Amino acid sequence: MFVDKAEIILKAGNGGHGGMSFRREKYVPNGGPDGGNGGHGGNIVFMADNGFRTLMEFKYKRKHKAENGENGTGCRSTGKTGEDLIIKVPVGTIIKDKETGRIICDLSEHGQKYRVAEGGRGGRGNMNFATATRQAPRFAQGGVKGQERTVILELKLLADVGLIGFPNVGKSTLLSVITKAKPKIANYHFTTIVPNLGVVEWRNFDPFVIADIPGLIEGAHEGTGLGDQFLRHVERTKLLIHLLDASGSEGREPLDDFKKINFELEKYNEKLAKRVQIVALNKVDLLSEPAETDELKAELEKLGYEVFVISAVTGQGLNELLSRTIQLLDEIGEVEPIFDFEPEAETIFTPDFKEKQFTVEKFDHLFVVKGAFLERLITSVNFEDLDSIGFFQRVLKDKGVFAELESMGIQDEDVVQLEDIEFEYFK
Repeated sequence: MFVDKAEIILKAGNGGHGGMSFRREKYVPNGGPDGGNGGHGGNIVFMADNGFRTLMEFKYKRKHKAENGENGTGCRSTGKTGEDLIIKVPVGTIIKDKETGRIICDLSEHGQKYRVAEGGRGGRGNMNFATATRQAPRFAQGGVKGQERTVILELKLLADVGLIGFPNVGKSTLLSVITKAKPKIANYHFTTIVPNLGVVEWRNFDPFVIADIPGLIEGAHEGTGLGDQFLRHVERTKLLIHLLDASGSEGREPLDDFKKINFELEKYNEKLAKRVQIVALNKVDLLSEPAETDELKAELEKLGYEVFVISAVTGQGLNELLSRTIQLLDEIGEVEPIFDFEPEAETIFTPDFKEKQFTVEKFDHLFVVKGAFLERLITSVNFEDLDSIGFFQRVLKDKGVFAELESMGIQDEDVVQLEDIEFEYFK
């Protein structure tokens, strides 16, 4: 099954908590705090791999989680860093952030890697909180949660040439003749329901990749047929070969078909419609007189297109078509990308602590405080130690929690709830 789009959920590893311990040895009096730092959580990294052809794997496995960092321990031992999770995807995969719609990265080369979700930082052990006046801190810092995000994967095939045209004009037949690809071929519409790739190795020229794009019909850009699903696969092509049924075996007018397909390309993306395009009049073996194509060829040449008369079945005209295709690919070189984006910077992940870091809800004499920093703060505190409680209160004051509670009219003995703990407020 060909799957070229998937939505998955990523969870980078959480940072390990800092250790809270004290050095105790027989001949070492006043050993002091020696809790080590927590290890960093593992990142989630995507890697392009030529060994993959579709996004099938992500249809059934939607949640991906990296390893957490281990907690710090005594003897100033830092916890182990979580292993990065490497997710392999086909070359040509674009990764988008679902929430913003922004393109995070474009993996267009084999072996290319990109970190998409950042692991959380490890918390500091109690050895870091010792001061001249606080020589035995009985608390340590909790680890930061790893980054969570939902991303959309889109596969855009890497092909030099795209075969376009209405169903049953002979695209699959042509592909099977000039490459070793084995697409399904039959005399009915939508025989091809997934894009097919093939490598053309002709004479002593450099090989090139050609893609048969299925399902292009009138209204494709609005979802009719299969075109809206697979138009993305011609976005990377340098050259388009537009196949027309010169025999009119389907009862359609070739010139009318040509205009309709180009209208669909323009509606989908104007840049794509401006790609270099040549026309191949196929199925001429079904015509009684070869001259029957002269008028159609002349009309297309008036519109500025190069036209080749071919028969994919008999091989007529294929040498001329392939020779010109190779020549044009060399002349065109690199093309302007259809999709414009600036890769998302691979910066160290910082939890969303911008602006106001918490919210307060009031229910009679209960004040519920919610914020991203609270879970980490609570895991850092030893509520049986006065120094640790003092650290806890100082952080709440510095974050503006107490000021917000007072502005909302909190009174002595009112209850404050933070995560799973509750306490009575006294000014």
